[in-house]
Amino acid sequence: MANSFSVTASEQDGIAVLTLEGFLDAHTAPQFEEAIQKEINAGRRRIVIHCEKLTYISSAGLGVFMSFIEEIRDAGGDIKISGVIPKVLQVFEILGFQSLFDIVGDVPEAVARFQQG
Repeated sequence: MANSFSVTASEQDGIAVLTLEGFLDAHTAPQFEEAIQKEINAGRRRIVIHCEKLTYISSAGLGVFMSFIEEIRDAGGDIKISGVIPKVLQVFEILGFQSLFDIVGDVPEAVARFQQG
């Protein structure tokens, strides 16, 4: 049986929130990529990726984060990451994600960071 993965899009105070759940790997990364691209196509440049229910991330999943960050920042936006469980956070830390991304505790904190400018 394949590992399950889902992306749920919502909005909070004009900021796009993508909630990830399950396993983000080479098989599911295109689904995540499509969700981010959809937000960009809709003109949203401030995106929170909420990872509280993300139980696994592979290099393919990490690559999706990296493939969009420059484009979004060049357009005056940003990607903030919230609610990362310890196992996934460890992977982010090993790869130095905390120096590239704003990683916060939860969605309201991420939204507040956007509103602070």
